[in-house]
Amino acid sequence: MTSLLLLAPRINETGLDLLTCARRRGVRAHTAVRWEVPAELAGLRPAHLYGGPLFADVAAGRLGVAPLEPAVDWLAGLPGELLGRQVECATLAEARRLRRPAFLKPAADKLFAAAVHTDGSGLPGPDALEDDTPVLISDVVAFAREYRLFVLDGTVRAASRYAVDGGLAVSPEVPPDALAFAADVLAAGGLPSAVVVDVGRLADGTWAVVETNPAWASGGYACDSNAVLDVVLRAAGPRDALAPGDAGFARPVPEVVR
Repeated sequence: MTSLLLLAPRINETGLDLLTCARRRGVRAHTAVRWEVPAELAGLRPAHLYGGPLFADVAAGRLGVAPLEPAVDWLAGLPGELLGRQVECATLAEARRLRRPAFLKPAADKLFAAAVHTDGSGLPGPDALEDDTPVLISDVVAFAREYRLFVLDGTVRAASRYAVDGGLAVSPEVPPDALAFAADVLAAGGLPSAVVVDVGRLADGTWAVVETNPAWASGGYACDSNAVLDVVLRAAGPRDALAPGDAGFARPVPEVVR
């Protein structure tokens, strides 16, 4: 049975690579021209998708796909030795009352730009985002090197450096100690079977988790594209084939109106 991989419009470099890899495997890979599922593809099964949250919300229901994503408070729940800093998951209303410098980012999706703030007063107001929107509040730290890891069943399948001293610096070279640290992180559990985890070396030389993201919405940088495709296909695959351990990580998507 031929499966479908539907990619969002405005395809990025990773999407182009996945398109090529999928077609080589005999997968029917297609880039949507609008933010919707083309009528001629809506009934194809099994289906998978790759794109951001907006695309997942408009396409997953019609494709019967369950996009897997980490829990919003996973990072904040990690042991301190894996974080290298204090991280708290709070509501946007609570974060607005913050009166100290902190790195603030949405705990899910990209609802506002992640950045260092002098306090919480500059965050979006209630007219823009709901008060109960989850936000990650992190101590300000400096990462000297940052690495992206595509993980499948608790094992790193592909890895790439993506930043040096906060600036984009892509390289396929990943030091063994980054992977050793990743093994400790993954042993902590609490993640879907297919996911992206970013780790980095702090300025003082210690390793720390940067963040985690859904694989179906993450760039691959210099990762092996075939391995990335393996992770993406699991991370946004058929809802009726969802493993029991992944059920709690399926993104709620709007119901299909017929």
